[in-house]
Amino acid sequence: MGRNWYLLWSGSAVSALGDGIFLAALPLLAATLTQDPKLIAGVSFFGTLPWLLVSLSAGVAADRYDGRRLLLTALWVQCGLMALLATFHSGHIVFLYCMAFLIGVAETVPRAVGQPLIKATVENHLLERANGRLFASQAVALQFAGPPLGGLLFVLAAPAPFWVNALTFAVAAGLVTMMRTRHRAPASRPKAREGLRWLAKHKALRTITVVSATSNLCIAMTMATLVLFAEQRLGLTGTGYGALLATLACGGVAGGVFAERLIGRYRHTVAVTVVLIPLMWLGIVTLAHDLATVAVFAVVSSFCTAVWGVATASFRQRVVPTELLGRVSSAQTLITWGVQPVGALLGGLTADYFGLLAPWYVAVALRTTVGLLSLTALRRTALSTAGGRPLP
Repeated sequence: MGRNWYLLWSGSAVSALGDGIFLAALPLLAATLTQDPKLIAGVSFFGTLPWLLVSLSAGVAADRYDGRRLLLTALWVQCGLMALLATFHSGHIVFLYCMAFLIGVAETVPRAVGQPLIKATVENHLLERANGRLFASQAVALQFAGPPLGGLLFVLAAPAPFWVNALTFAVAAGLVTMMRTRHRAPASRPKAREGLRWLAKHKALRTITVVSATSNLCIAMTMATLVLFAEQRLGLTGTGYGALLATLACGGVAGGVFAERLIGRYRHTVAVTVVLIPLMWLGIVTLAHDLATVAVFAVVSSFCTAVWGVATASFRQRVVPTELLGRVSSAQTLITWGVQPVGALLGGLTADYFGLLAPWYVAVALRTTVGLLSLTALRRTALSTAGGRPLP
């Protein structure tokens, strides 16, 4: 698949490890400052707010400038921000909000340039394989290895996970530096509205966007107070919370590895995942009282999520013109990831007024409704591919 692909893949995996460490350490740090669900949810709100505010600008930059250089800049900025957070980790909760927001701003750039870089480094018929490997490696690093390591490092010393996270971004930047890519300047200055207009006209991508946005809204609702759910309902410590996040990776790794085969062989694989995901969430909220039970449902849910991600990312890369891919991807990100701060805010308020289980019940109802309404459109969409060709 080429030297550039393996460098990009390795850099992504290393930075994802840092993200996994951060994913566990930041809520634990917030929980040492307050036990108020609304204030803890605020960390998720400000961390995800940049997806709503900056995504379109990041997409324009991805289509206009050299993606490799943009990625390098973002990685070094994230490295510096993590070092700053490690140095002043014992500050007020408002400081955590500010750092979460700035780190989120920097994260929008890798997300925007990643899609064009993947398409530029692999052949069209290998997109499912490339995306599957990327999802699998990110699941291992972001969800399996990173969170337990982040929880353990936090128990040892509060600033330790953030220093290690800064190191991962530096290593990732070193790997990306070795890539050799050519940037072809666009004929005219890219405009953000062109990506939004293209997305609005494409029925299949519109449906995918609505389903993905609903899923992310629901996930943000449940994740916003997950640290309190883990401590109060499951009786987990900091290390146990990291292990809880790690259970999500098991299914994600398997989903990334087998997605290419399943998508190519079974036409309705994606539609099946749409139904199974909310059922697994319902199992978590009604039957789970310990880590082992949560793990069973979480593995199936993350497997389906990975298959969905591989299928939809490959479909987008295949159907969107290269010169528009950064803006169309960012237009989708604006919607699908931009709902996360809303979800975090709703999750915190719902948990505060109705209890820690309430966000889960709302998420199950909303995701089930949207999923069922989208099934007809998804079955008619050529998301299944074999050798790069839609299946009959």
